[in-house]
Amino acid sequence: MTVLRGAALTVAAGRRVILHDVDIELRPGCLTVLLGPNGAGKSTLVKTLAGLLTPSTGVVTLDEIPLAGMPRQRRARLIGYLPQQPCCAWALTVRQVAEIGRLPWDGRYMQNTGAVDGALAACELVGIADRHVSTLSGGEFMRAMLARVLAGEPACLLADEPTAGLDPLHQLRVMRLLRESASAGRAVLAVLHDLALADRFADEVVMLDGGRVAARGSGGDILTAETLRVVYGVEAVIGEIGGARVIQAIAPAGEAPKSTENLR
Repeated sequence: MTVLRGAALTVAAGRRVILHDVDIELRPGCLTVLLGPNGAGKSTLVKTLAGLLTPSTGVVTLDEIPLAGMPRQRRARLIGYLPQQPCCAWALTVRQVAEIGRLPWDGRYMQNTGAVDGALAACELVGIADRHVSTLSGGEFMRAMLARVLAGEPACLLADEPTAGLDPLHQLRVMRLLRESASAGRAVLAVLHDLALADRFADEVVMLDGGRVAARGSGGDILTAETLRVVYGVEAVIGEIGGARVIQAIAPAGEAPKSTENLR
């Protein structure tokens, strides 16, 4: 039951402080969604939790063991990281990309084909496993990158904007993969900009603003018109369509919204 925790994290770049005294805990079985406006410090927090950035103050621990003193191979086995705008610089097939995820465990591509096959199946990529990644659509490519992470069987999965640039169908597919990964017992963190996806899939929402935690809780508790006005500077309407909660930003804060009579 691996718990990834950041305590009192402050991260600075030169004189600019990007994160200010941030606390966050990622628990097994929980999908945490990180929200906030551009420049709020979301990617910096994810990289810090992954051990790619060193906090100026505070500590990141994995099962109460400081990440900074953990051997890199062990850290790579336990934490899977999907960066914002992932890329593949080599001429690889989808299967070969997934096989890279086994390197922290096996030291080579092909020693655990079961984990690779499972990741490809989970990401619905079995039928295109032999295709070159350069031929994939945006949604297929993102799922291939996610298969690489899942093939490593990490206890914690950190995904930075995994739905960015995807059409609605592929956004749902990626979020369902993350939801299933959390349900399987992983601690999962996803950075999103889509408020409705966050509200639908997250067990917990953490909202950053100016490098600080502005709100924390369930989507229903913190994704309110007032919070969105304060943090994002927008007027929003929140209602229901077909029994599902819908959140829509409709105007900059202070502007009178247009009629929303069809949203109920």
